Amino acid sequence: MTFANLFSLANTAALGGWLLLVFLPRWRRLIGVLRFGLIFGLALTYTVLIFVYFFRIEGAGFGSIAQVRAIFMSDAGLVAGWIHYLAFDLFVGIWIAVEADKRGYHRLLQAPILAATFLFGPFGLLLFYLTRATEMALSARKA
Repeated sequence: MTFANLFSLANTAALGGWLLLVFLPRWRRLIGVLRFGLIFGLALTYTVLIFVYFFRIEGAGFGSIAQVRAIFMSDAGLVAGWIHYLAFDLFVGIWIAVEADKRGYHRLLQAPILAATFLFGPFGLLLFYLTRATEMALSARKA
């Protein structure tokens, strides 16, 4: 399998996971499949890429911007990095969805937060935290 094919497969799998998360009822089994199936698969793929290719990338490291740039200049490093984003953003999205359901947030409120998490990771998490803080402030005001 080429790195381009792996990139495409990982993207398709993650997008499928996001669509299931946003549009299907959040059955325990679905959440389990996303967490321990899809995210596990992405994490395993990432781990294999890192252990097989990381030490082969000339100049790779995390001590300087030049070392990080070297990682992403290789197809293996780029795909591994992208899968890292896919796995962590989906993990955070699942956590947000489960927490939002526990708090009784309507799906129309959740949808833009989850979309922001899918597209811009930490920005979506920030939106969720701001939503929770607003909810808590309003609850405290009523008490």
